Amino acid sequence: MTKTLIVNGKVWTGTQEEVVLFDILVEGTKIVKVEKEIDRQADWLVIDAKGGWVTPGMIDVHTHLGVYAQDVGKAGHDFNETTKPCTPEVRALDGIHPEDSGFADARRAGITTVQVLPGSANVIGGETCVIKTVGNTVEDMIVQSPSAMKGALGENPKNIHGPKGKMPLTRMGVAAVLRQELMKAQDYGKQKEQGTLTMRDLGMEQLLPVVKGELPMRIHAHRADDIVTAIRIAKEFNLKMTIEHVTEGHLIVDELRASGHRFTIGPTFSARSKQELANKSWDTVKRFADIGSPFTITTDHPVIPIEHLITTASHALKHGVSENTMLKALTVYAAEHLQIEDRLGTLEEGKDADIVIWSEHPLAMTSVVQQTIINGEAVYTKQ
Repeated sequence: MTKTLIVNGKVWTGTQEEVVLFDILVEGTKIVKVEKEIDRQADWLVIDAKGGWVTPGMIDVHTHLGVYAQDVGKAGHDFNETTKPCTPEVRALDGIHPEDSGFADARRAGITTVQVLPGSANVIGGETCVIKTVGNTVEDMIVQSPSAMKGALGENPKNIHGPKGKMPLTRMGVAAVLRQELMKAQDYGKQKEQGTLTMRDLGMEQLLPVVKGELPMRIHAHRADDIVTAIRIAKEFNLKMTIEHVTEGHLIVDELRASGHRFTIGPTFSARSKQELANKSWDTVKRFADIGSPFTITTDHPVIPIEHLITTASHALKHGVSENTMLKALTVYAAEHLQIEDRLGTLEEGKDADIVIWSEHPLAMTSVVQQTIINGEAVYTKQ
């Protein structure tokens, strides 16, 4: 099995605040050593980081990469099954196009792992998945599938389904539709347990782990009232949940911290294109950082092109957020958010060899990715 040694880099492992002059030894797809001055063998491949920075691969926890493919127009819009308000039966995995040019953009930007979600047109949109950003087929890319069930509150489901004369037309309707679907899944589960089920239902089968508390929901919510509604419903049904976007989170940060849920902020670089985004502010990131509450950030690709994940993190520094906090948001906290911290998010022995070599500090606006490594293989090298 091939061994690769990365030397002469300033290593930010994610497990400690300071940068250290470590070597990293990779065997196959895994990191096997992270320590000072590893004795090299003649048959090892040696990568000289040349005084640059070495970090774990970056993670974008909320994208539509591959299901909203670039460069192909409507043919690539496979992210919203808008034929009815709830579609728990669909899976993002089945719509991912591995040849989407966004994957190459991600690799060039040091992004090695993404979560792919259905869109937010439906109250329940379907299963999400976590994948690496390289692979000949989606099967080669899977880290976790399913990783969650997508849900959405607020304007999007109202605007898509209300004009068709279908519920939901209001925020009351959105919440009611979500509750009804979760209750149906509970009843379906009881019928299975009692042996009285007469016909299987794919949507209910995929919702069962959600109502059992085994699979989290990722709830799209921008406005403070929608965020609080999501927390209320999660409490009613004892759901695992993360809240996605959290645009007005800075208005209710104490309530959010008390809830115990995790939050994804962004895309903060987007325009205020609808009423829900009127209070979009960098204060959201700053407030979460100030209280020490773990958070992640997102491009919501293709809302913001995925290569600007680092740009977003860099801009947060201008608003008083520390470099370490923003690096953790893209690595340590992101892996915890997706519950894949046993494999990703830090540079440690036994973790996947997803490693990025940068020309300087990753959050410096002049920093350039020199090399991106996924599963121990160089998948991008700056020419």
